Amino acid sequence: MTPSLQIKFQGESHFMSSPKRTSLTIAAFVFVAVLIPIIVIVTAKNQFGLDEMMGPELDAGFIATWPETADGMVKLADVNKDDLVYDLGCGDGRIVIAAAKLRGAHGIGLDLNPKRVEEAKANAKAAGVEHLTEFKLGNFYKDDFSDATVVMLYLPQSINYELRPILWKQLKVGARVVSNESDMGPEWPAEKIEKVGTKTIYYWTITEEQKRKAALIPDRTDA
Repeated sequence: MTPSLQIKFQGESHFMSSPKRTSLTIAAFVFVAVLIPIIVIVTAKNQFGLDEMMGPELDAGFIATWPETADGMVKLADVNKDDLVYDLGCGDGRIVIAAAKLRGAHGIGLDLNPKRVEEAKANAKAAGVEHLTEFKLGNFYKDDFSDATVVMLYLPQSINYELRPILWKQLKVGARVVSNESDMGPEWPAEKIEKVGTKTIYYWTITEEQKRKAALIPDRTDA
């Protein structure tokens, strides 16, 4: 600790004799208590590559989709038993599970967090649909999901924007995309918008227009 941050108790009567000094001392303790964790984190990030250790799952913290919202997304996409539903950033798997339970559809959930993948598998087993579902570690910036007929999303707006050209490139014409809460920006207006309780869900289909636009977009090289 630097000399400027050292605090010495010089006798109780002298220390407590000044309310102003007491306030300054408390403030100094609070400052140090806040500063030390920040220094530790920054040092760890620099010296030990903490960002890489934690992984890119920090891009989008997990927030569970409400059950009624998951059901609404399945209905809006008009999922049927012949569909292959992907949930990109599947969390605990509830959207894929809803598609399997409600419509008998096969589904695949991708997530960066191994704990979420295991949780999703356990939830599918408990729901009796593990034969229709698969959950695996994956990075949707890099992985191939071109066989999807339906893609479900519950991601921040910024990630939706990054994902938009990837969806255009990978998905076949006629594939459906449904997003909870986040749209795709003015470059890709939603075809349908519905409210499910307090949540807003958006619907798109891949058309020839998106495929033409995708052909003009360079592939990502930084993912």
